[in-house]
Amino acid sequence: MPVTDPIADMLTRIRNAQMVRHSTLVMPSSKNKVALAEILKSEGYIQNYEVTVLKPQNTLRVQLKYDDRRPAIAGLKRVSRPGLRVQVQRKEIPRAYGGRGISIISTSKGVMTGKQAWGKGLGGELWAYVW
Repeated sequence: MPVTDPIADMLTRIRNAQMVRHSTLVMPSSKNKVALAEILKSEGYIQNYEVTVLKPQNTLRVQLKYDDRRPAIAGLKRVSRPGLRVQVQRKEIPRAYGGRGISIISTSKGVMTGKQAWGKGLGGELWAYVW
């Protein structure tokens, strides 16, 4: 059965893997998933990621991060979805958990955190919150 929301699928896979304490997880790759993994790595929520070139589709391997047996990611929430897209302007960019988490936004200049988008004066589609 095809996945209609690949970003929500990725977040759910990460959430499920952390619940059972997996160190890595593998999923089908896409440009959006790689961009999301890059943000999670740069913000310190995952250790690393790797794209493996395979046919018919590349795979994305994510190494999860744990601090004293506790997952580095306490929560993930998908905001925009295929049935209800959520667009935000620069002035409306929300802060996740009072600044403790990050918001992930897809802008015309690429996928970035809410803080980066605000600094560049960009708005876009609000993908998710991570804390």
